Amino acid sequence: MNIILFGAPGAGKGTQAERLVADRGMIQLSTGDMLRGAIASGSELGLRAKDIMDRGDLVSDDIMVGMIAERMDSDDATSGYILDGFPRTVAQAEALDEMMASRGDEIAHVIEIKVDEAALFARIENRAKESGGTRSDDNAETLRNRLAVYHENTAPLLPFYQAKGKLRSIDGMTSIEDVASEINKILG
Repeated sequence: MNIILFGAPGAGKGTQAERLVADRGMIQLSTGDMLRGAIASGSELGLRAKDIMDRGDLVSDDIMVGMIAERMDSDDATSGYILDGFPRTVAQAEALDEMMASRGDEIAHVIEIKVDEAALFARIENRAKESGGTRSDDNAETLRNRLAVYHENTAPLLPFYQAKGKLRSIDGMTSIEDVASEINKILG
């Protein structure tokens, strides 16, 4: 089963992805990790991405979709995967759907973890205290910027997946265990 987790920064996507990896044997496909791995491996896609990044340009959607397709072919992807950081735009979602359809595959569920944004600031402050401030994104100014980017770029994907009947929204303001339970109900 293949899923996408959506939600504002600090909504708990990473925490829930970790649980799904541990409990269901799914893998988390992080586009940032995949880019670094492809570059380190010296693969054709990795070399193309490195050249683009060395010029300071953004890696194109076709290269990103190619890297995701490569990663989906891994032996450890047989139990399904969780997309993390992709898609971020409707164009990327369309490219992803096209690639997956060509493989006889699809995204089964898109799960939005809805949160109260005012409460996110308290959550981020708490996370900063717990981690000893080791995460550079654990501050109010960074959160404000990340929320603006989320609303401008990623939130428009929600109607795209709603129209496909794949979007499910859950309350991310409950406990970690309750959020996990709701995700498990969706996944069956």
